Amino acid sequence: MRKELKKKIKKPFVPARNNFLHLSKVDKKYLWHPFTQMQDFLKEDPLIIAEGKGNYVIDIKGNKYLDGVSSLWVTVHGHQHPDINAAIVAQVKKISHSTLLGISNVPAIKLAQQLVKIAPPGLNKVFYSECGAAAVEIGLKIAFQYWQQRKNPRPQKTKFLYLQNSYHGDTLGAVGVGGIDLLHKIYRPLLTEHICAPAPYCCRCFLGKKRTSCKMECGDKLEKVIRSRHKEIAAFIIEPLVQGAAGMIIAPCGYLKKVKELCNKYEILLIADEVAVGFGRTGRMFACEHENISPDIMTVGKGITGGYLPLAATLTTDEVYRAFLGEFWEFKTFYHGHTYTGNPVSCAAALANLSVFKKEKTLKKLQDKIVLLTELLQKFEKLEHVGEIRQKGFMVGIELVLDQSTKESYPVEEKIGTRVIKEARKNGLVIRPLGDVIVLMPPLSISKSELKRVTQITFDAVKKVTEG
Repeated sequence: MRKELKKKIKKPFVPARNNFLHLSKVDKKYLWHPFTQMQDFLKEDPLIIAEGKGNYVIDIKGNKYLDGVSSLWVTVHGHQHPDINAAIVAQVKKISHSTLLGISNVPAIKLAQQLVKIAPPGLNKVFYSECGAAAVEIGLKIAFQYWQQRKNPRPQKTKFLYLQNSYHGDTLGAVGVGGIDLLHKIYRPLLTEHICAPAPYCCRCFLGKKRTSCKMECGDKLEKVIRSRHKEIAAFIIEPLVQGAAGMIIAPCGYLKKVKELCNKYEILLIADEVAVGFGRTGRMFACEHENISPDIMTVGKGITGGYLPLAATLTTDEVYRAFLGEFWEFKTFYHGHTYTGNPVSCAAALANLSVFKKEKTLKKLQDKIVLLTELLQKFEKLEHVGEIRQKGFMVGIELVLDQSTKESYPVEEKIGTRVIKEARKNGLVIRPLGDVIVLMPPLSISKSELKRVTQITFDAVKKVTEG
């Protein structure tokens, strides 16, 4: 009798507001959010996402928001794409995890083959990981070990060259080649010292040059650094074309190609960190394609699964790979690997993601939307506190300044970027700033009408916050 009564009794309906208050309280009691000033966070009602559909995310109260930053630069074909969902479910019904240490699995094999097919020529080997920072760690360790045990070893090559304003992840190895003081300075005592070179930043050129008369002298400065220290440099790690976390800083045309030429000239491996710029973000599958270069090592992540599951990969050449081959007793093995390396469910999602690219002609359809986005951004030039608009494909940074003529920044206390994105949220758009740079990086699947709405909401928010 009691069992029957239990079946008949339904749980009372909990209004969304009550549920929100409960979850908000639990969140603030137990959760520590990444890259979040928790003292400020605890004072506000958090945005709690419950669902996603297409190019929208939906909060626990049922409010819809356009996903203006692809859920941190990862969502490619929108949320709940039926093909990717189906691939995940189908794989779970077979097996959810099997180690890649010494054995293999079907999705990992198939995905490696597909990645090699679409990668820049020469990148024929794939090593999996779970996130972009791990992919970078792997790339750095591979580059270091390569010089130690290749046929003609160069044991003195133990340093890495990186650029100011660069960001390659937040694990210690990746932080060691990071050039943003705000994010990296505090950890310097923990790190091995590497070599930092000035980075191109045309809006604030460290050489005082103007775009109209510049002859890419920054490339000459880079060569001076390389010439003086190339004998100790194992690899040069770079974000191809766009320094994302620095505020979408775009390198001048030809800079990446110059970097590759210098690496070849001075016998330095080139690591292209395509974690943020890969999988269509710049208008090509990979940013390296814009200047027809093939790195020695390439890291990918974020959009690799369409934004559905954690996965990353480090690709490298046969030449680099061969340095790790030897007899058992030579111990040339690459002693690196994580528990979930090459997880079959994640790899199945990535395979479906690549299939959708092909099936829906994503990159081809993207070109007209990139042109439209360029046109839509022109209206921001009229705003008196917009210092620069930077765009490469579907990667946009709108830098806000106190004084347009001098490019003077706002005082940090004003929290301009944060105030703008909160204003945009009121009107149904989720975006996230990088300091005072407003970032727009919508899913590649976004419609033209939705793209117009994203830019209009952003425009109105910038205008209201900066001009009152």
